[in-house]
Amino acid sequence: MAKPFYDTKYLKGDITGGLVAGVVALPLALAFGVQSGLGAIAGLYGAIAVGILAALFGGTTTQASGPTGPMTVVSAALVANAIEMAGSLQDAMGIILLSFLVGGALQIVFGLINIAGYIKYFPYPVISGFMSGVGLIIIILQIAPFVGLDAAKSTLKVMADLPRLFTDFNWQALALGAMTVVIYYVFPKITKAIPSALVALIVVSIFAYFIKWDVPIIGTIPSGLPTLQLDGLFTVDSSAYGLVLEYGMVLAVLGSIDSLLTSVIADNMTKTKHNSNRELIGQGIGNMVAALIGGIPGAGATKGTVVNINSGGRTRLSGALHGAFLLTVLLGLSSLAAYIPLAVLAGILIPIGFKIIDIKGLRHLKIVPRADAAVLIIVLLWTTFGSLIQAVGIGVTLAALLFMKRASDIGEEGMQVGTLAGFDGEKPWEDETEFYEKFKDKIYIKHLYGPLFFGFTSHFQEQVKNIDHDIKILIIRMDRVPYVDQSGIYALETAILDLTLKGIKVIITGLKEQPSDLLKAIDIIPDLVPEQQVFRHIEDSFDWVSNQLGN
Repeated sequence: MAKPFYDTKYLKGDITGGLVAGVVALPLALAFGVQSGLGAIAGLYGAIAVGILAALFGGTTTQASGPTGPMTVVSAALVANAIEMAGSLQDAMGIILLSFLVGGALQIVFGLINIAGYIKYFPYPVISGFMSGVGLIIIILQIAPFVGLDAAKSTLKVMADLPRLFTDFNWQALALGAMTVVIYYVFPKITKAIPSALVALIVVSIFAYFIKWDVPIIGTIPSGLPTLQLDGLFTVDSSAYGLVLEYGMVLAVLGSIDSLLTSVIADNMTKTKHNSNRELIGQGIGNMVAALIGGIPGAGATKGTVVNINSGGRTRLSGALHGAFLLTVLLGLSSLAAYIPLAVLAGILIPIGFKIIDIKGLRHLKIVPRADAAVLIIVLLWTTFGSLIQAVGIGVTLAALLFMKRASDIGEEGMQVGTLAGFDGEKPWEDETEFYEKFKDKIYIKHLYGPLFFGFTSHFQEQVKNIDHDIKILIIRMDRVPYVDQSGIYALETAILDLTLKGIKVIITGLKEQPSDLLKAIDIIPDLVPEQQVFRHIEDSFDWVSNQLGN
């Protein structure tokens, strides 16, 4: 019997999930549009195009896509550079939209050639440093609008202009921004049924409208359906092609990483498996269409996706409805959005910036290997105050060089540096054969070889997800693991947490000094793996396992 095109049992949940995700996305789309430098309408256009098309053509059934912090920061940098090159925003639009178009096209190419299989090799310190830098950029660039002043186009200019923030600030705008932040954080303590960002946007904007305070507002927003922006695309001067390719590539890579990370979160919540290559193709189609109608590019939005799933969304219809809701807002309410104060949008974006910052990674800077900490800090600072494009390149290069150095050092010591084999079919070592044969239907023994680096972590986590449901205990042997880096330790933490949630107990044996110190420093031991489940030798664990299994 043929599978139905759509199972109507999901209809109610999809409608609810899509509408709630759309409500969450509305204030963010407007705010990100303003921050990009192209105006609130560009954020709304991008949210509509990417939201609908990425849902229909992408590889994650519950993904809600639209403008995100990282993509907006890169877009804003592109807008600033294009204006500097062309002289004005109007003259720069061809360069800007062509860059967005190229970024979307490259995502489609990435999906067709399976580039998603290589994105997982990005080291954690590079991603952490970049995302934290993006969060800081959002916060710093919103300081001026928060106090009613014109926004600078770069973090360095904001820092240089700090004295003016204390002498020329608009106290009315500051009051509105502060009210927005308070509502954003306090309202969820009352109820989470309505997104606090939307409540803050509506309540404070209405207050500002009726009290007639003199503060900067969004201003006129075009109504009606967007039109194709083809004129400037074919008249871009050849001297700008370098800029177009540079930013197109960054948008494609960043949008792909951003979307796939959100896809993994969706998988964990729905117990499904996304199609990475199809997801990139869907995102690329959405971003290309967004560029053609003058919208900013987007990616899988974590908050929108989580809200969609928690509200009942289970199929592509939910993501498409999230974008369709924004389209109805554009057609019916865009004139009202014109009165939203910019300080209110800043009050929404500043908390979003703090959420993007990787507090976990920063908190562990003193604990993780110094080389990882150095890479994270360099990428963070370079992202925040330098070039986003150079930051990623420098971070990946440094991480690769450090990896080669560590692998070389371990090779000189005679250690085996191998790939991580799967659980299924792994041959027991001689000192565990008899014990394994007795309990092989209830335990797995996982052997880890060599350093646990960023290059191996994704595969290890994938193996853990596919572990047999009948297994009660997993023994992780780390006798031959002399070193674990930041990516490795977080992968281990995530894997152990997933197993614990499934009711599988984890035993660790043979820990060497550096991995042991790191596991204890970030509290994997004893928070996830109690001290009584850590053994120096595997033989020491046999009695404990036997008792747990009732033998």
